[in-house]
Amino acid sequence: MESVRWGIIGVGNVTEAKSGPGLQRAERSELVAVMRRTGDKAADYARRHGVARWYDDADALIADPDVDAVYIATPPDSHRDYALRVAAAGKPVYVEKPMARTAAECDAMIDGCALAGVPLFVAYYRRAMPRFRRVRELLDGGAIGTPRAVAVRLQRRAADVVASVPGDTTESLPWRLRPEISGGGLFVDLGSHTLDLLDWLLGPVTRVTGVAANQGAHYGAEDLVAGVFEFASGVCGTGLWAFDTAENRDEIEIVGTTGTLTFSTFTTEPLRLRGPDGDRLVSAGYPEVVQQPLIQTVVDELTGRGTCPSTGESAARTARVVDTLLRDYRRQR
Repeated sequence: MESVRWGIIGVGNVTEAKSGPGLQRAERSELVAVMRRTGDKAADYARRHGVARWYDDADALIADPDVDAVYIATPPDSHRDYALRVAAAGKPVYVEKPMARTAAECDAMIDGCALAGVPLFVAYYRRAMPRFRRVRELLDGGAIGTPRAVAVRLQRRAADVVASVPGDTTESLPWRLRPEISGGGLFVDLGSHTLDLLDWLLGPVTRVTGVAANQGAHYGAEDLVAGVFEFASGVCGTGLWAFDTAENRDEIEIVGTTGTLTFSTFTTEPLRLRGPDGDRLVSAGYPEVVQQPLIQTVVDELTGRGTCPSTGESAARTARVVDTLLRDYRRQR
């Protein structure tokens, strides 16, 4: 195809600024239809974003002959079902992250798309952002010598996470804190971003072990995960994701034979490079529409001009790491 006409299933908050405008701004890309179960909200989104058509039924959008590819932006519990329906219609699938609640659901999506002969892409958009491409350039260019180790730390104050009354299944909780919808808590939602990014920077995780717990009892999902990893590149690492702490913190530190590179997953400050010649800050771009660079790679692949770095297969690897770290906690719950 020469260009891609997109439809969106689920025009919630993530599509307002992070992704929807990217489908409109990318080259050879056009957003032509949107769907939300509440028709008034779908119509409002279409009006505000200049989209020609809206639906309150997903199958109607999928069947629209003017929709070439479908972006699924619903919560994870519906990703598998929608992806299989889009694939059965013979249309490429672009699905929000996390790809699904479990690796088994991811595998079903991969198999369904393979059977239908359509590509499957996942919105782990940091793989295409200029900020993290700069990180990869520094690593590949030997800025810290040979990478040996990595340490990940993400902390959030509980008060910044949820203000609801404690409870395991409180419907007032954000869906990201309800495992039946999201697959877990903020570790699944936020931690998966970092794990996928490290898969891209350091190679797939070949071994992982760890523990998960609920220490604050503010909700039913895990609020602490600690892990130890080994990557295909030989790099070893640790990860701590804690969401009932006194301070917010976001840091990845990659240690090499001649230097250290430190950066965050979710904020925009410069990268910090420490080496034999001292410390220096390295600027790294952060796009206005964060998904636009990845969306462009999806469009490029669909139009025969390139490849997308975030596929069903790569996202399923991240899901398997998440599953391993949460396995015992899920069994206990």
